[in-house]
Amino acid sequence: MHYVRLWLASLRYSIVRTMMFRFDFLLWTIVECAWMAVNLLLIQVIYAHTESVAGWGKYEMLLLVGTSMLMQRLLMGFFWTNLFEIGRNVRTGQFDFYLTQPGQPLFLVSTRKLDPDGLANSLVAIGVIVYALRHLGLPITAGGAALYAALVAIGLVVHYSLLLLLASLTFWIVKTEGIEGSYFTIAEFSRLPRSAFKSLVTTVVFVYALPAVVVSNVPASALLGRLDWLHVAWLAGLALGWLGLAVTVFHRGLRRYTSASS
Repeated sequence: MHYVRLWLASLRYSIVRTMMFRFDFLLWTIVECAWMAVNLLLIQVIYAHTESVAGWGKYEMLLLVGTSMLMQRLLMGFFWTNLFEIGRNVRTGQFDFYLTQPGQPLFLVSTRKLDPDGLANSLVAIGVIVYALRHLGLPITAGGAALYAALVAIGLVVHYSLLLLLASLTFWIVKTEGIEGSYFTIAEFSRLPRSAFKSLVTTVVFVYALPAVVVSNVPASALLGRLDWLHVAWLAGLALGWLGLAVTVFHRGLRRYTSASS
């Protein structure tokens, strides 16, 4: 309950801060909506010239892209700003603030701020998913929705772990902004079907080593009725493995940290 109260305090702080700069919130919400619209328009253009891409139809692809968007919006809303600021805080010595707070540093670093614009646009992503399901004629059941939510949460753990791992490198190198920013380049592969990766190299890199593909393909497959429980086990194992590695690297870096404020 102590950490729940800390998180609720951070939530209140983030909402108050957003309401102080309403135009900034509105502007970034529009920018993110525009980015999502471009991705959806791309699907429309592609399927105007073909009926299938790697065995996926238009609305199946729309469901996959909607799932990828949902994960990215949740990542942006809950964790991106916090983890992206680790490097700056370490360089300036402001990281001391987290070490003096009544809680575990990793929890505080990860949950200090929330971005309401990212969370608001996650509703748009959910709308895209529901729209695709309706056109596919697939029912939305309570059990299916719960399974999908659980798989999205596991995928979000993978995203968080990889981003935390990159951000933790700031304890050893001066600046990591370029490395962290490149993560979204890798995450773009989550919009592609698993069956689109034919070569051994791309499969090993983007499916098994850096699980940018399975994090969105597995939840989407659950809604499409194509779920392979072996893939679910693989996704859960990846989440545990990457989270364990990221937490270990963070705490090793924490032991190296010395205040830069003086």
